[in-house]
Amino acid sequence: MLDGKVAIVTGASRGIGRAIAVNLAAQKARVFINYRQNEQAARQVQEEIVKEGGAADLLECDVASPDNVAGAVKKVLEAAGHIDILVNNAGRTRDNIFVFMKESDWDEVLDTNLKGTYLMTKAVIRPMFKAKWGRIVTIASVAGQYGNPGQVNYSASKAGIIGFTKAVGRELAERGITVNAVSPGLIDTEMSRSLPEKARQEIVSQIPIGRIGTAEEVADAVSFLVSEWADYITGQVIAVNGGLFM
Repeated sequence: MLDGKVAIVTGASRGIGRAIAVNLAAQKARVFINYRQNEQAARQVQEEIVKEGGAADLLECDVASPDNVAGAVKKVLEAAGHIDILVNNAGRTRDNIFVFMKESDWDEVLDTNLKGTYLMTKAVIRPMFKAKWGRIVTIASVAGQYGNPGQVNYSASKAGIIGFTKAVGRELAERGITVNAVSPGLIDTEMSRSLPEKARQEIVSQIPIGRIGTAEEVADAVSFLVSEWADYITGQVIAVNGGLFM
């Protein structure tokens, strides 16, 4: 259980982020639900958590903005006094074949997915240093491990997150802070549901377990990594992909 722990989950208004926020709150953490635009969806997540007896606050912030991030972390510290857990989940896609990919599409994806992870992680380091304890989990992707056609920008950002996780994990280990990544495969979210059915089935045919994963299964992996059971685990990439990539 995570009684007394304070967690920030970025991009928590829907999909995998929502499932992570709900899971951590069920473990008795106080969860700050980060969102960029969709306050209504974030509030629905908060209401779901509170209904089940959990503690949750809304945290509006564009993770790609240094000023936004600094203000958001300050708000959490003022409200809760400390930050114990950070889950870097916020991400976006701007898919296209590489030869047609606009520079703006490249920048937007890298800014949110990779720079956002850098900014949020750097902002929570000092509070974790003071506590000599912290848990940071980044959400990577199978696309960052094997490269996905039509997603050069997304694959690059997620591969960068994996390298970031390993390097920062080495630097922070002696401070009592672990840094790990969870790498989902095809998960049942709005993003995957937007794929043509033929494309979805083609991917499923390559998954040894034979089905699409759930956001809750990704959240379970995150919950493990921030728990006391994972005290001796850092710099690792935990694949939640049904065997799609081994």
